[in-house]
Amino acid sequence: MTGLPLIGTGRQADVFALDERRVLRRYRDGTDATPEAEIMTHLARFDFPIPQVYEVRGTDLILERLDGTTMTEAFTTGRIDVAAGAACLAGLHHRLHALPARTARHPGDRILHRDLHPENVLLTSRGPVVIDWNNAAEGPPEVDVALTAVILGQVAADPAHPMASAARSFLTAFARAAGADVPAGLDEAVLIRAADPALTSDDIARLPSVAALIRVLS
Repeated sequence: MTGLPLIGTGRQADVFALDERRVLRRYRDGTDATPEAEIMTHLARFDFPIPQVYEVRGTDLILERLDGTTMTEAFTTGRIDVAAGAACLAGLHHRLHALPARTARHPGDRILHRDLHPENVLLTSRGPVVIDWNNAAEGPPEVDVALTAVILGQVAADPAHPMASAARSFLTAFARAAGADVPAGLDEAVLIRAADPALTSDDIARLPSVAALIRVLS
């Protein structure tokens, strides 16, 4: 318990307000936030749009408090349409993958967010900002792009999901905007998603149909 106002919660972490300009992001599962902070600090050197990192200590990250809403929320209020959102997301991938990796163990490796979807993009007064870098790694850029398609496809292929239809429309536009990277990285992206411990057995069982849908759309 922190005694601070809780302003957000996710799969692994909670976000608390510290003051008007800072938040505390705390991992509930004991995850060390240091590697995430190191990646964000690296990206900040190249002016990639991320929250400013003020401090990291164990499971805690003190970050810039952002205004605006998630891209998902912006869709529901009509602030942004599918074409603009898909172009924005593809553009963020392009901008990220144009930057040098930190270690680059293999030629062509870049930093991959590996969870870059509309819930992890905040549309702020200074433009779109990418949040939640806990899953970040290095590897081929096309895998990162394809992972976004798979995440969208998982929603689109779930008949019980209330946003299935919207996700399919967004996936179609994103595949068009991202181009050849989607099919090029698809096989590896599916393997990465299948290994995600947060997925249910039903989620994993649907991955082949998700991949098939993506291939049709791209």
